[in-house]
Amino acid sequence: MRERPNFVVFVPDQLRADAIGAFGNPHVRTPNIDALAARGTRFTNAYAQNPICAPSRASIMTGLYPHTTGHRTQTHLVKPWEPNLLRILKESGYHVTWAGMRGDLFAPGVTELSVNEHGFAALPTVHPHAGNTPEEWPGGDVWARIFYRGQVPDDGRTDLDEATIRTAEQWLSSPPDTPWVLFVPILAPHPPFEVAEPWFSMYDRETLPAPLEPAETTAGEPAYMEAIRKRYGLDRVTPELWQEVVATYYGMVSRMDDHLGRVMAQVDDADTVTLFFTDHGEYLGDHGLVEKWPTSFHPCITRNPLIISGGGLPAGQESSAMVELVDILPTVLEMADISAPHRHFGRSLLPVLKDPGTEHRAFAFTEGGFTTAERHQLEPGRFPYDLRTQLASDEPTLVGKAYAVRDQEWTYVWRLYESPELYDRVDDPGERRNLAGLPAHREVEQRMHQALFTWLVETTDTIPSATDPRLPGVELPAPAPAPARTEPR
Repeated sequence: MRERPNFVVFVPDQLRADAIGAFGNPHVRTPNIDALAARGTRFTNAYAQNPICAPSRASIMTGLYPHTTGHRTQTHLVKPWEPNLLRILKESGYHVTWAGMRGDLFAPGVTELSVNEHGFAALPTVHPHAGNTPEEWPGGDVWARIFYRGQVPDDGRTDLDEATIRTAEQWLSSPPDTPWVLFVPILAPHPPFEVAEPWFSMYDRETLPAPLEPAETTAGEPAYMEAIRKRYGLDRVTPELWQEVVATYYGMVSRMDDHLGRVMAQVDDADTVTLFFTDHGEYLGDHGLVEKWPTSFHPCITRNPLIISGGGLPAGQESSAMVELVDILPTVLEMADISAPHRHFGRSLLPVLKDPGTEHRAFAFTEGGFTTAERHQLEPGRFPYDLRTQLASDEPTLVGKAYAVRDQEWTYVWRLYESPELYDRVDDPGERRNLAGLPAHREVEQRMHQALFTWLVETTDTIPSATDPRLPGVELPAPAPAPARTEPR
């Protein structure tokens, strides 16, 4: 590896790890992601620290947990006084470029502080659908409640992702001579589920497996799951329609893979480290659900397709080490020979990249949700997210604070307003059977509960890096002049 490698950071949105060929999917076509994995290391047990966009991205960029900083909503973003990975790299001499735009990471002014340049080489001419009504949505209310739009015309207009990739291609045609970072965040395969040809017809619907069925009973599962099914009317969704959604999602993934290939075609692997990961996953019909939820911790939502490749790092590796996305910040900084200016909770993956058998963490944690006292701070949502936000507002305990801890075999979930959950991922990889409270698993449950409590105590806050004098001088106001004395007559 060169002394200070360049970095490409390619970040799709709402991408399931198991929707990639290199992560075991035999149906989807992702040749460029698979090739990237073959040139580097793929991490099969990497987990996001929050199941929704902005809190997850804030955690990744700061190396801090959502509960440490209060970044638990979609509308509280990384602030100017908070260190973040891009800004640290910029202030350490890297030329940092943000291709395109994503508004769910930095608070106002922080983008300008963190990057040298950002935006589009050519502006997009079509934007994501918003402000529709169920009556206007193709397929009506049923399609709207599973965020499905289907085939969109290839009319020559440029959407946000295509504009972002064209910007990245143009920038890579003449990068600076100094070490650089190219940050490429894109929307796909985030809903609505829609894609143009040839991606729309790429997958035979009938050959795709059906989504993971809901558990035979709702007993033991978190209450939000059945509440979503009922509020959205998901019992109306046929198996054939779910397969249609999956096929369209896979088409979006393959288009995103093509976008990655166009970027990588202009990257010199010898000098550049590429990081590929997402913020969270997607239900995609699993458990009879769609999209995500602020306290959804299933593997389809929280297991991340993390790949690190290039820059002279070993190739063709797979690591099953327990990894958290907060580990990205110290990994990049160590490769760039930069010390973090703040205390964080990430652990560099460089030892694992050199030896994938290295033990990294005993546990990986995810958190989300709110207290009922924070009900007024829940974000409002326009159609088609109106039912999600309305459900959370109507029944705030459904988004009650919750925490998940995992080791190599088990997942334990503690919820503020509900009973705990325990899943054996070896026998039950989809986490459908809650084993919490059963005498046979008491020891496991106690061990995982203790690990969760210890983690919360250790990470609840950080001491600021800057110190203050114990007894700072306090400037006193000047004494008021004494009143003039008057002599008696």
